[in-house]
Amino acid sequence: MASKLLRAVVLGPPGSGKGTVCERIARSFGLQHLSSGQFLRESLGGGGGAQDHFTAVSLMPSTLTSSLFPVSSHSNFCPAACPGFPRTLGQAKALDGICELDLVISLNIPFETLKDRLSARWVHPASGRVYNMDFNPPHTQGVDDLTGEPLVQREDDRPEAVAARLRKYKDAAKPVIELYKSRGILHSFSGTETNKIWPYVYTLLSSKIPPVLSDEEH
Repeated sequence: MASKLLRAVVLGPPGSGKGTVCERIARSFGLQHLSSGQFLRESLGGGGGAQDHFTAVSLMPSTLTSSLFPVSSHSNFCPAACPGFPRTLGQAKALDGICELDLVISLNIPFETLKDRLSARWVHPASGRVYNMDFNPPHTQGVDDLTGEPLVQREDDRPEAVAARLRKYKDAAKPVIELYKSRGILHSFSGTETNKIWPYVYTLLSSKIPPVLSDEEH
């Protein structure tokens, strides 16, 4: 399929909706959705320990983070719709050694929106499922919909940690964004709601590869 030839990553600060956008891309265009969080949980054995590593992925050596992706320069499984990776310039350069990206989508969300989203976010550590108490709450407060296991709020999602986390992301992401901008493959989208940003992302990708689902089918 032609869609397998498209290799893209989605960049954005914590809470920007990268995972949601990637899931929609995967469904709409028949692409492989490679989640850095998923591979970290599986590679590190699952459970809370892996979740701790996931929150610190940007601190890992670039070679270690890249090695978690089961890809090669000759593989169709090179990141096709991968959220949040690369997070540093070192990881971007490591990714260059794996495959050549066709496009990079950057999500620009206002600081106040991100702060509100992150402070209301709770996760199921074993699976990585994310809930937002404002617009995507669990069926039963405090527990995962599928397993009934307790949800937790990550330390870096607590209100007092969010501001520092966003500043750190901005500093680390700036050279990555500049790199892809200089290559002419960066496409930036701004807004406060994923549902309003998504049609523009869909239109961009539709100009590159044929969709398997119409935008209205979501």
